[in-house]
Amino acid sequence: MSTFREVIKKNLPAPVVGLVRDGRDALLRASQWPSARFHPWRRESIKRLKAMKGIRQGERCFIIGNGPSLKVTDLSHLKNEYTIGMNRIFLGFPDMGFQTSFFLSVNDLVIEQSASDIQKLTMPKFVSWRARRWLQLSENLNFIYTTYTGPGFSRDISGRVWEGGTVTNVALQLAYHLGFKQVILIGVDHSYSTAGKPNATVVSQGDDPNHFHPGYFGKGFRWQLPDIEAWENAYAMSRAAYEQVGREVIDATIGGKLQVFTKASYDSLF
Repeated sequence: MSTFREVIKKNLPAPVVGLVRDGRDALLRASQWPSARFHPWRRESIKRLKAMKGIRQGERCFIIGNGPSLKVTDLSHLKNEYTIGMNRIFLGFPDMGFQTSFFLSVNDLVIEQSASDIQKLTMPKFVSWRARRWLQLSENLNFIYTTYTGPGFSRDISGRVWEGGTVTNVALQLAYHLGFKQVILIGVDHSYSTAGKPNATVVSQGDDPNHFHPGYFGKGFRWQLPDIEAWENAYAMSRAAYEQVGREVIDATIGGKLQVFTKASYDSLF
């Protein structure tokens, strides 16, 4: 039996379906806005985020993805660089020999299953407003109002931030907000061996082949399958935003499959 949504999609022209979808999404965002603007935790986060805007103007940073290529990347070069780590990057801290300068996570499944580890991290942390279900406001934890819908690139992350389907896209907006002129991607392999419907939630049945650590999404961990095409659309938007103001994003991932950003040899950057 068809759902109401399927009936609508089947019987209405595509442009009309798009308008209906956009309207529904806009209403959902409107319902979220009062809490995301006026809740005490968000008000404090907004204050802090505004104070951070541009504090690293003209400098460079590395956004560290979590792909298998990290295992063949000499991360010792980054000990004295500004770095943004994401999701379960903390699993790599012992081998890296340092912690990232900043931490970011916006995925509900990751945050829910890693909440205690995230809460303990001591660097400045940025998490989605939805994460308030599992995490508490603290001196180094800031809530960002991120949404799944309403595409755009936020130059000021104290307001709404579009996720674009991947935390790496949010990291690019965070780096822009902080003022970094050059942003370098590493560990963004943009390649998964696990196949299936994009965004579908699955449960890992064993060691994780898609990330730098076998326990990243290890046995029993719930996670969502990638939507590579959606990510690439979001990355293209981020690249354009950087280039418009004379900033740049470089992809130095060893063996990475992403083709949106200018490529560079990792070792040539030091």
